[in-house]
Amino acid sequence: MRDDYNAETPLLMHIDLNSAFATIEQQARPMLRGRPVAIVNRRTDLTSIVTASYEAKALGAKVGMRLIEAKRLVPGLIALESEPEKYRFVYKKLSKILSDYSPNFVMKSIDEGVIDFHGVVNCRPLTEIGLEIKRRLRDEVGCAMRCNVGIGPNRFLAKTAAGLHKPDGMDEINHTNLRQIMATLRLTDLTGIASHNEARLNTVGIDTPLQFLDSSAVTLDKIVFKSIVGQQWHQRLRGWEVDDRVFDMKRVGRQYVLESRQLSRQQIIQRLHNLCESVGSRLRNQNKVARGVYVYVRTAEHSYWHASKLTQLPFYSDGTIYSLAYQLFSRAPDNIREIGVHCYELSDDNNPQLSLFGDAIVREHQLTDAIDNINRRFGERTVHSADTMATDDLVKQKIPFGSIRHL
Repeated sequence: MRDDYNAETPLLMHIDLNSAFATIEQQARPMLRGRPVAIVNRRTDLTSIVTASYEAKALGAKVGMRLIEAKRLVPGLIALESEPEKYRFVYKKLSKILSDYSPNFVMKSIDEGVIDFHGVVNCRPLTEIGLEIKRRLRDEVGCAMRCNVGIGPNRFLAKTAAGLHKPDGMDEINHTNLRQIMATLRLTDLTGIASHNEARLNTVGIDTPLQFLDSSAVTLDKIVFKSIVGQQWHQRLRGWEVDDRVFDMKRVGRQYVLESRQLSRQQIIQRLHNLCESVGSRLRNQNKVARGVYVYVRTAEHSYWHASKLTQLPFYSDGTIYSLAYQLFSRAPDNIREIGVHCYELSDDNNPQLSLFGDAIVREHQLTDAIDNINRRFGERTVHSADTMATDDLVKQKIPFGSIRHL
């Protein structure tokens, strides 16, 4: 062991649900268990796979693959349209389980959580707790549910450990076995090292995780990454914590690939309106207001058009977002295949300075809050614009795969 490795007892645990959305569907529908399943956001052959069950993965189906291609590889592939309510239910169940072991836990995504046991009085080995979490997941959510558990001295190595033996594995990485485990991995097995960073490392002769681990801080800082990121990687690989950070939300948005190339301009605007209502709901769920709206369009020829508007006063109602987006969209080109809308320049809704903007924003808050309360009580979109009624079966909420901000 080198003396610059973190030698403390590992106290970070990473829990990762196995092929989460496909497994949840197999739990909900016993006839799907043991069969190849793919989850998509829209059941058309040109859509991409969001999650594949292990049975489907074993036959070649991959996340991001077009459904039509996956069907060629996997005869009998069962494609299911996503049902986010189910996944939110499991997310809440998993959150409750993890919260029982430490107040210092965080859900990193809808299917991943991290428990920090620093400062927690605990007489049991973490491996025993990991096995208990696996059992509780089966008992409290369903017998088909499985998860990987990784234990490490920092968040990065705990997550790496959780990926070593999927599905249903449990591993620990510490200063005594770090080199041995790194010798079994590829660079792209490391979270944060995709093809671009792999190429960067390859240019200086770093071709394996073990070589990456053995590289000096100066090499990583001055030659490979040419920034403080290199120093962070030097620390991260050795088990020191550099990832315990929470980033403030910069923008909130939605996008939608049109289901047909034959839609009229007015039909496209109705779908844009639906997106604006979704963005407004997400904005308010985060207790934020915005000052900017950004609209973009991709055409069938793959060209990209965008426009934005920044306002003096902050806003957060669906009506204001749509009004601004509509004005911007009026200049968009034709032959559209994808639309998107984002709000930016966000600030906290509870900022006392907002009262300086007068009665207009107060009235907007009161009306919007009343509608939100009805929708929270009786279900999403119980009250919404009549203009978007025909779009509900089309512009559906996507699975919040990489983020939990909007749950």
